[in-house]
Amino acid sequence: MELESLIRTIPDFPKAGIQFKDIESITENPEAFTYVVDRFSEKVVANEIDKLLVLDARGFLFGAAIGYKEKLPIVMARKKGKLGGETVRESYSLEYGEATVELQKTAIQPGDRVAVIDDLLATGGTAAAAVALIDQVGAETALVAFVIELKALQGRSKLPGIEVFSLVNF
Repeated sequence: MELESLIRTIPDFPKAGIQFKDIESITENPEAFTYVVDRFSEKVVANEIDKLLVLDARGFLFGAAIGYKEKLPIVMARKKGKLGGETVRESYSLEYGEATVELQKTAIQPGDRVAVIDDLLATGGTAAAAVALIDQVGAETALVAFVIELKALQGRSKLPGIEVFSLVNF
């Protein structure tokens, strides 16, 4: 499937100079959405994943469908202050600012094999923060999967030793 043609670029969002890649056109298209979920599911099965860590907020869309299809637990990594209970947290840089992501401390168990699911790999800050959260609770990141990868920003370099999977490269 030719996903590239479905992805809209929105100039100057969320700030001037950013070329935002909008995946909503994929979620609006049942055939494209199914294609993404099926390709991610194949990777999840091949990597013998125990849990899915889905990133706030667009990662939730794909992760929930994969979890349902593969009957896997879905764990949310959310922006700071959005989760109740005891959490672990990691701060990171975005291509246009700073952010902190949190995970409920008991959501992932030591020894779990985890796949991180998100919509976009840019500088790698968000994905590296998710991997750091998984490390903090003693689990293993076996896969990180993205719909889109912005190759020029070299986000993969922040994920050494981890399988990185992306469907579309810009």
